[in-house]
Amino acid sequence: MISADIPGYPSTSSESHPLALRKKQQATVKVAQATIKVAQATIKVDQTTIKVDQTTIKIDQTTIKTNLWSSGLGTKLEAITPFLGKYRPFVGRCCQICTPKSWESLFHRSIMDLGFCNVILVKEENTRFRGWLVRRLCYFLWSLELRIQPCGDDPQKVMESTGVQNVISGRAPGGAGEGQVPSLVKKEVQRILGHIQAPPRPFLLRLFSWAVLRFLNRLFLNVQLHKGHMKMVHKAAQTGLPLILLSTHKSLLDGILLPFVLLSQGLGVLRVAWDPCAFSPILRTLLRKLGGLFLPPEANLSLDNSEGVLARAVVQAATAPLGLWTGALAVLWSLGGWRCGPRVCVRVHLTQPFSLQEYTINSRSCWGSRQTLEQLLQPIVLGQSTVIPDTEKEQEWTPITGPLLALKEEDQLLVRRLSRHILNASVASSAVMSRAIMATLLLFKHQKGVFLSQLLGEFFWLTEETLLRGFDVGFSGQVRCLVQHTLSLLQAHVALLRVHQGDLLVVTRSGPGLMHLARLSAQLLPVFLSEAVGACAVRALLAGKVPAEGPWELQGIQLLSQNELYRQVLLLLHLLPQDMLLLQPCQSSYCYCQEVLDRLIQCGLLVAEETPGSQQACDTGRQRLSTKLLWKPSGDFTDSDSDDFEEAKGRYFRLSQQSRCPDFFLFLCRLLSPMLKAFAQAAAFLHQGQLPDTESGYVEQLFQFLQATAQEDGFFECADPCLAIKAVWTFRDLGVLQQTPSPAGPMLRLSPTFTSRDNQEKLEQFIRQFICG
Repeated sequence: MISADIPGYPSTSSESHPLALRKKQQATVKVAQATIKVAQATIKVDQTTIKVDQTTIKIDQTTIKTNLWSSGLGTKLEAITPFLGKYRPFVGRCCQICTPKSWESLFHRSIMDLGFCNVILVKEENTRFRGWLVRRLCYFLWSLELRIQPCGDDPQKVMESTGVQNVISGRAPGGAGEGQVPSLVKKEVQRILGHIQAPPRPFLLRLFSWAVLRFLNRLFLNVQLHKGHMKMVHKAAQTGLPLILLSTHKSLLDGILLPFVLLSQGLGVLRVAWDPCAFSPILRTLLRKLGGLFLPPEANLSLDNSEGVLARAVVQAATAPLGLWTGALAVLWSLGGWRCGPRVCVRVHLTQPFSLQEYTINSRSCWGSRQTLEQLLQPIVLGQSTVIPDTEKEQEWTPITGPLLALKEEDQLLVRRLSRHILNASVASSAVMSRAIMATLLLFKHQKGVFLSQLLGEFFWLTEETLLRGFDVGFSGQVRCLVQHTLSLLQAHVALLRVHQGDLLVVTRSGPGLMHLARLSAQLLPVFLSEAVGACAVRALLAGKVPAEGPWELQGIQLLSQNELYRQVLLLLHLLPQDMLLLQPCQSSYCYCQEVLDRLIQCGLLVAEETPGSQQACDTGRQRLSTKLLWKPSGDFTDSDSDDFEEAKGRYFRLSQQSRCPDFFLFLCRLLSPMLKAFAQAAAFLHQGQLPDTESGYVEQLFQFLQATAQEDGFFECADPCLAIKAVWTFRDLGVLQQTPSPAGPMLRLSPTFTSRDNQEKLEQFIRQFICG
């Protein structure tokens, strides 16, 4: 994941003399200070367009009181560290339910103490030699000493594999039958293997690694890699089983970084599958010698074509494609705009390895009854029912590809749920950057403007809250320098205006620039997702009892029952897409409801209220703990779950009356407002849309409507094509839109139920109950 948010890192040149490094650092600091002074001196305020009422705005640097939304932070605004106390939050652990043995055996006990290393910093100590000449040739000597594992692919093993033998014997569909000559089949297998792969050439790999190392040093200050993560991967590699890397491709540079990191850390050559049509024969030959795999053309034929049966069997027996590696030319083209800019830092995130065999066995035990979104939510939206079925939502948006269609239905489900695990781990292990924190503050707290003196405290607070929730941050340093650096990165989307006594007023630029801030702030949503879902559920619960914009004290009078809170949270969970909620497929929605409630209590928004005659919430000694509840498997999603929740009927809560709660509650609700408002506007667009239409065509219609609405109300955050796609897909699952076949392809139509304007308005009102103004 590329990050340009880490200011003040020293250069990673091969010069290791301390005096030279100190002089270089001092020079860097002086240049940075001079740059800041020049930037401050060039700020101009147009007094004809900015009218500052000196009687209402009083900025006294000695009496500024910063609203931090949380207590105890006081004057601790000097520096930000990416850890709490002594340790940095550890992220990326595998699932304890589906892979308990991997959770225990592949975890490194001292991971908190290991820290990070710079994988592109090669010094004299990285070689077996010492001396002046070695320091000049350390990159070359390092590449010569790389440990390159020999290729273990054996054509005989491919011939003996089950898939190839089924084709030879005729047991597989399209197989040749018993009459085939084994020698001819063996030659055909060798021909296919020769097209797919070639033994990697150690000399070319060393030369390529040296060139990439030189290139990365020119491009980055450093490439960070957690030592503990690498130790866990090495421990998994010692089992002798093949390692399968599942990359999320957060950057185009993954194609260079991942092979380099794995080879430099002694984990072997990354074998990557390519489309042979994308390269010339000469380049294809070179890439094969560097470890590339090229699928034979006949392997891409339709599943019922007999010509590709043997080729597909050989591919399944010989290779494990890890994804597309973006070509070097594409990477260089994408970096064209970086040449004139400063060097940045990059971090390669790895999560804890796990056994795929263990996951396959254990994950099947967590499968329970599931229903479509139409079955779960449509009767409640239309007012035909008030009871939420005690089943999980079935919503799989994994792209249907040829290899996935070739699997059995049960295996397809296994792959889809594995992808949700991987997505959850990927988001959890990605560091939060300073631009995401700044965009979130400006967009959801201070869209009309905020003074820099106040922004410093809130930036520090939000960073601390991110670390407290177990997420990592990818920056550190002095708060003022970090904020100034982050604002310079967002200079195209914010305006800095100097006001009385030297303070700065930070104002977001209205217009499409808000969409960019919304995309950045979405990176912070997983940190506060549980609290945001809970806050929107509380908002829906209060919608019919107190005015939406009523005073906080009036809203705090209302008693909120735990059962009602569970119901509203479940409704919102069913409405929101699975890929945004990041729910693991082995986690029950009812368990997530309890997690949401716990988070609201922990952050101080809800306070337990004891009603007369009710059982005290903290009196565990008098609670009835049934054997059914105590010994229930975590993956059992039967209807008996709801019976145990009936015991919570007497538990009530109030909104806390602390002074910081109104702002924090509104902040949490606004985190989900872009998606919820996009869904509400999609419901309002139903009577205007031109249907039937293709899915892509209707998405374009909705996106244009969102843009037009944003021009009217100024809410550009929801004018995002990704939100338009999610809204169309959700309405399709909900039964609002129906997909029917046609000669031109699948077409979307409005379902008969939602052709009436009354039902369309019910859908819109159902969504808007969760939106806080």
